[in-house]
Amino acid sequence: MTNSGAASRNILIIGTGFGGLCMAIQLKLAGIHSFTMLEKAPGVGGTWRDNTYPGAACDVQSHLYSFSFEPRHNWSRKFGLQKEILDYMEHCVEKYGLGEHIRFNQEVTAATYDQATGQWQVETASGGRYDADVLITATGQLNQPAYPDMPGTDRFRGHIFHSARWDHRYDLSGKSVAVIGTGASAIQFVPEIVPKVSKLALFQRSASWVLPKPDRPFKAWEQNLFRSLPAWDRLYRSMIYWKNESRALAFTRFSGLLELFAIQARREARKRVKNPEKRRLLIPDYKIGCKRILISNDWYTAVDQPHVDLVTQPIDHIEEDAVVTRDGHRYPVDAIIYGTGFRATEFLAPMTITGSGGIGLNEAWRKGAEAYKGISVSGFPNLFILYGPNTNLAHNSIVFMLESQAHYVMDCLRELLQRPGTAMDVKNDIQAAFSTRIQQGLEGSVWDSGCTSWYLDKNGKNTVNWPGFTFSYRLKTRHVEASDYHFIPLVTAG
Repeated sequence: MTNSGAASRNILIIGTGFGGLCMAIQLKLAGIHSFTMLEKAPGVGGTWRDNTYPGAACDVQSHLYSFSFEPRHNWSRKFGLQKEILDYMEHCVEKYGLGEHIRFNQEVTAATYDQATGQWQVETASGGRYDADVLITATGQLNQPAYPDMPGTDRFRGHIFHSARWDHRYDLSGKSVAVIGTGASAIQFVPEIVPKVSKLALFQRSASWVLPKPDRPFKAWEQNLFRSLPAWDRLYRSMIYWKNESRALAFTRFSGLLELFAIQARREARKRVKNPEKRRLLIPDYKIGCKRILISNDWYTAVDQPHVDLVTQPIDHIEEDAVVTRDGHRYPVDAIIYGTGFRATEFLAPMTITGSGGIGLNEAWRKGAEAYKGISVSGFPNLFILYGPNTNLAHNSIVFMLESQAHYVMDCLRELLQRPGTAMDVKNDIQAAFSTRIQQGLEGSVWDSGCTSWYLDKNGKNTVNWPGFTFSYRLKTRHVEASDYHFIPLVTAG
């Protein structure tokens, strides 16, 4: 093929979660059909396909955790459940005709940039090979489960699985179960399994700040109003957006405001946890907001049950039928469930990405992942990352950020259309200056208050969160400044 323009360039999208679908739909709406989507699984949905554990739901309101250009008026609840969100994503695939572009069961293992042709050579685990002029990754930050390294795990004779790979064939009824981790997933599935199990050992490394979840089913008349009066649906979404957006000030500049939420969390714990020792252990000793704030209406009640042991002693090892803590206490169990989250700072893992000059992305990011506007990485021409470094949020909807990123990539494609026979590579000094501003913006934020969280990489650098408002990010991604990029002439076959 020739590189005569963006419309004819072969575009490859990796991933079919919200980011990949958003990008594909924008291409379709622009009349660009020369793209392929690679998906490692047999279905779309990303994290909403993978996380099917009991109680799986979103902690962002349904009307905002959806595309602005594709509103859904009949959400069953204020906060969407996993199945309903997945149904919405599958609806988008069908409505916008994305099925013909998707290649399922194609897990990408490597992508290498060919400087001569300006193409990305992409390899999959099944032996597939794809060439692309433009490579867009939309693998998200929560797609690689984190498994703790515990001695003796291989000797355990019971059943063991991660919450993101829930084994629905295994019946927990009457079983003695260990849950390792008390993060966002455990907050949701533990209350669901507590009534089923005979005994639950809940291993907590650090407590989470937990606030009540303002959730309820929508009434029929409310759904009818959303459907019959789209303007009200838009206004409702806008009100949610600005309410959530206002919280950015507390996370980034005025963290003292978060103490109001800490008071609410402590009051909720006092009301719902009768066991004084459990109540003491469930209240964190770090500043609220330093780690992800969680929302739940049944967490405290579930942990307070008499057949639930809240264990804060570190785990020493695992035996054939028990989990053993450092103080020598044995907790006999039939099953172990990991609620240990994801390897969020390992962007694009486990793929091997090699840019111009044979430079690997891991080498480029040896001091911590960074990307210009979270999208472009110097030395990796025509590579665009959705949900890349420092674009995560603690206060609003990531779907809003993904729409901004897709808009920016579309503008990049328009720049390429005006410069046929070139590849665009962000200038190193532009990227470095942007990354410096990001890290300066994170200084003094609540995430910089001293706790250890999944926001920080192994070097203690916050490579995950955006240090400001989402509308400020949208303004920064509204247009591409061509002067930020090198446009590299390509050597094409005659």
